[in-house]
Amino acid sequence: MQTSYNKVFASDEAAASRKQRYVRKEGNCEVVFRHVPAEWLLFVTDIFTTLVEIRWRVMFLIFALSYILSWLFFGILFWVIALAHGDTQDPKTAPCVYEVRSFTAAFLFSLETQTTIGYGARGMSENCTAAILVVTVQDVVSCLIDTFVIGVAVSKMASARKRAQTVGFSSCAVINLRDGHLCLSWRVGDFRRHHLVEGTARAQIVRSAVHATGKVDMTYEDLRLQQPDIVLVTPTTVCHRIAARSPLYGMSPARLRRSDLEVVVSFTYTDDSTGTLHQSRTSYTPHDILWGHVFQEMIRAGRRRYTVDYVLFHQTAKVLMPELSAQAFELKKRSPRPGSTPESRRPGNLLHPPVVTVRSAKEDRRAETISRPHVLPPSDMLTPPVALMPPDMLMPPVGLTPSHMLTPPVALMSPDMLTSPVALMPPDATRREM
Repeated sequence: MQTSYNKVFASDEAAASRKQRYVRKEGNCEVVFRHVPAEWLLFVTDIFTTLVEIRWRVMFLIFALSYILSWLFFGILFWVIALAHGDTQDPKTAPCVYEVRSFTAAFLFSLETQTTIGYGARGMSENCTAAILVVTVQDVVSCLIDTFVIGVAVSKMASARKRAQTVGFSSCAVINLRDGHLCLSWRVGDFRRHHLVEGTARAQIVRSAVHATGKVDMTYEDLRLQQPDIVLVTPTTVCHRIAARSPLYGMSPARLRRSDLEVVVSFTYTDDSTGTLHQSRTSYTPHDILWGHVFQEMIRAGRRRYTVDYVLFHQTAKVLMPELSAQAFELKKRSPRPGSTPESRRPGNLLHPPVVTVRSAKEDRRAETISRPHVLPPSDMLTPPVALMPPDMLMPPVGLTPSHMLTPPVALMSPDMLTSPVALMPPDATRREM
């Protein structure tokens, strides 16, 4: 097991040859649909959603053509009515439409009628019922076209995609230690002053496996977040603890760089201004995940308000990290340290420290006096040890020792010392008794 702590960099050569993204950084999916049955019919059936999703220039072209073609269509009808009534041949006859005796005049009358310009020269008469019916139908069609155009334009301007661009994620994700555990983290922030009501963060790991036959299998695994529900007033760091049930539990930095996984993160929220539900997405490949980095602090507390510096939103700092997977790191923490004893590793020793009793010197002397036994020793113990020895042991060899050493120790004791139990006690205890 590795025990060294090194700085690990994500800009590795293996990361340069990363696979195709499933979700791009701006949130769009790298998926193209082909051979969809009745594809054009689906777009025409839901024409409103189709116009909302198309680009602005295409929408302007469609709206301009809708007005021009409607003017042209009704202009042709008025021109046909004028030809049938004979307004173009005899100028003295009462016309169906005043001052409409050519195709150009019929087109201008159609334009003025639909846009309600009304220059005053051309107008309807009571001579032709067909012309009156055509004008009525044109007015109804004009109202429908205006309503459709205004509705699509407003919906497109208030599209969730535009609001999603103001809610962004950090350009990279980091793996570092939090509370003694390895965690995968990324940032999400709202760049507008109108804050969101609430939001929910979610993360998935997407893997794709390509078989030799060309078949592609997509697998999805959810990542459990520590705090998925967020009120996004200030930029927040979303954290996933790499625990035993995490798909990243057995991945070391080297294995992570070689993997083909992609972390797809999303944030679904409600806008405070419009009350509309939006969603922002992005993804992180192994090249975007930095091992041993932390996000720099971007929130400062002032006297009256908090200050958020978005210059530091994507900035990270390197820290010392073990080049181990979360699984190996947990095993290393549980393994015994060199020189430690089993008693020192028991949880009970940490939970129950030794009890120390403090007493005064007076109480200590009183307890010692009470606990000392006052029983007189037997009579044989009062006899000096020399009386118990045989005579031959009392007489050392002549000439080897002085004569005063041949005298037994009993001759040096007084009679009162032989009968008092104090003589058998240590000197320090005798002084305490006196």
